[in-house]
Amino acid sequence: MPGPFVTPVHGDLELPKKVDVVVIGGGIIGCSTALELADQGLSVALCEKGGIGHEQSSRNWGWVRITRRDPREIPLMAEALRIWPTLAERTGRDLGYKRAGIAFACATPKEYSEHERWLDHLKDYQIDSKMLLAKEFAAMTPGMKMPVEGALYTSADGRAEPQKAAPAIAEAARDRGAHILTECAVRGIETKAGAVSGVVTERGEIACEQVVLAGGAWSSLFARNTGLRLPQLKVKNSVIRTKPLEGGPEHAIWSDGFSIRKRQDGGYTIADGFRNVVDIVPDSFRYMREFLPALGAEWKALMLRFGGRFYDEARIPNSWSLDEASPFEYNRVLDPKPSFSLQDKALANLRKAFPVFEKAEIAQRWAGAIDVTPDAVPVISAIEDVPGFYIATGFSGHGFGIGPAAGRLASDLVRGVTPLVDPTPFRFSRFSDGTKIKIISGF
Repeated sequence: MPGPFVTPVHGDLELPKKVDVVVIGGGIIGCSTALELADQGLSVALCEKGGIGHEQSSRNWGWVRITRRDPREIPLMAEALRIWPTLAERTGRDLGYKRAGIAFACATPKEYSEHERWLDHLKDYQIDSKMLLAKEFAAMTPGMKMPVEGALYTSADGRAEPQKAAPAIAEAARDRGAHILTECAVRGIETKAGAVSGVVTERGEIACEQVVLAGGAWSSLFARNTGLRLPQLKVKNSVIRTKPLEGGPEHAIWSDGFSIRKRQDGGYTIADGFRNVVDIVPDSFRYMREFLPALGAEWKALMLRFGGRFYDEARIPNSWSLDEASPFEYNRVLDPKPSFSLQDKALANLRKAFPVFEKAEIAQRWAGAIDVTPDAVPVISAIEDVPGFYIATGFSGHGFGIGPAAGRLASDLVRGVTPLVDPTPFRFSRFSDGTKIKIISGF
């Protein structure tokens, strides 16, 4: 089953011999990092093993939200909310961005109280977010038949089109001189006196002094071949795209049984609002110690499954030399099969809540592999043991909305300037310096 149609980006034919920075990964994080670096006058090569935005960056829900974020991410997401409205003019391209609001429905008094307490995290920010009573939520959501106690609603939140965003940002980076290289997997990093001196791609070598790994679900494998332990697993989320439909809500809605957001074409993106599939793979055992707290906190939302994916990943080598083909050249795009049962249940729940969706026609189904860390907070960090090497990965399903700000933070770290926000919560060393892994459930 093919993934979503992504705005095509044609890669450069020539490989540069030398640049200031190589960015590995053509998702929204890598593209945003490349744009920020190029905007500051650095020469950049963005290397993507497949196509720009072909994995999770085009398969997510398309939400741009600060609502119910992990408190550690809120400062960075507040910056993202400031950046998103500028991107159409800055890139000269349509990303489908619209500030349309997002509501988190509360089915019980307990949920209402939990969401109400969450608002405390926004006290220091000038962001319009508030609790709505049931009648207020119903008044702003015509046609809703779902019984609720109320909702947490943030008008500053919005949406954009995942199939357009990363390509638009990549093309804008190219406008500023960046080299955009597709079908160009990076096999590994070269070092001199322990510091980064270049990369080896399947098409040849590129000399550089700094590298940013923004490889999404592939980052842990790449890091392992570099001698680094990056605890990261994959979670599968399945999505439905409908044909255009009139009469549905304008704002996005999350509930326990479904999540929806209106698309630019008038259709809707629909997914289960709570449950995700987790394939048990060799990395599940490799990183079991780090992920046990998360499993204990989120087990109700995780559907653990043992199957063919275990053997597929068991066959992937954990190390390789730079003069041989890497695993990235044998799997250009992660295109997992969607869970029809979760999709159909979400659609059925949506139709009960909004009878207008009885008319909804399914246009497409797909799934994506979300890169998650043990604490569901990303790594945006310099790697002290390898000077010149930086990692920006593990966004745990939050990467699309936060992506433009994450790219700016990564650029700040590379350039050695005052960072956009305090990067301490995102440091790579938190998984090895004795810091207790902190799980904040529900985000």
